[in-house]
Amino acid sequence: MEVIRASATSRPAPQQRYSGVAWIGRDVTTLEPSRLSTFHAQFNPGARTAWHRYPYGRVLHVLHGTGRVQRRGGPVHEVKAGDTIVVAPGEWHWHGAAPTTFVALVSTSETDPDGPGTEWGAPVTDREYASPPQSTAIRLPDQDRVPSRDPCW
Repeated sequence: MEVIRASATSRPAPQQRYSGVAWIGRDVTTLEPSRLSTFHAQFNPGARTAWHRYPYGRVLHVLHGTGRVQRRGGPVHEVKAGDTIVVAPGEWHWHGAAPTTFVALVSTSETDPDGPGTEWGAPVTDREYASPPQSTAIRLPDQDRVPSRDPCW
């Protein structure tokens, strides 16, 4: 086991990949053979990423606030504190804050030191962002997707 102290620094998100004000920070990249990498992000109201995708997918967890997410061709979804978003490998998507609230996320994915990282696409347009969130049902966790393991605490 290794304890890694939280970094006290974040940096402004690069404006060529984000719209609005967002702050990001790298929390940890684990040691081999693990390929786990974790980041955190804070989005001001209306801020969001550009379209992007990851070779191994990504898991986003909403810490606080209200945000929006969308996969290319799908509806915009509103997400709230406690929600988890599972992004499939190669799936184009964007995520960010709702128009009038902040959102903070933790982002976890696998990395490949010799392979491609995040592939960035076009900025999310104001029209795409302004699409009203759909009231489609989002599934709850089900037993067949959760491994049956003893808790570690």
